[in-house]
This record gives sequence, C-alpha cells and structure tokens, in this order.
Amino acid sequence: MTTKLTLTIEENVAKKAKTYAKHTGRSLSKLIDLETLTEENKNNDQLSPKLKRIVGAVKLPADFDEKSA
Repeated sequence: MTTKLTLTIEENVAKKAKTYAKHTGRSLSKLIDLETLTEENKNNDQLSPKLKRIVGAVKLPADFDEKSA
C-alpha cells in the first residue's frame, strides 16, 4: 500500500529535481525512494556519501560491453 507524503522544499530545488527526473526517465517518487534510503545494507555503508548519491543514476543499454568501451 502506498500513501502520499507532502514535503516542503525550495521551489527552485523542486523544479531542478523534476527536470532531473524527466531527463533520467524516472519519476520524482523513484528518485526519492525512502524505502531504499532506509534499508540496512552493510555493503552500502562502506560507500562514500558522494558515491551513495549517484549509485543507480546511470542506465546502461542491455547490450553494453564494458570491455570494448
């Protein structure tokens, strides 16, 4: 079951977040996935805060070959 949650943030931050979400093909709700943020993941605790913010931000094609790239 889902529920609506109201957050108060600066208008310019909201606009930037919506633009970013649209640009990355995700919804704003997916970007602010509180369940993911609150999960206890010991491996994730070893990541720096900057790296934690960008994990999952890049979507690679299914046929992406990292060796040739």
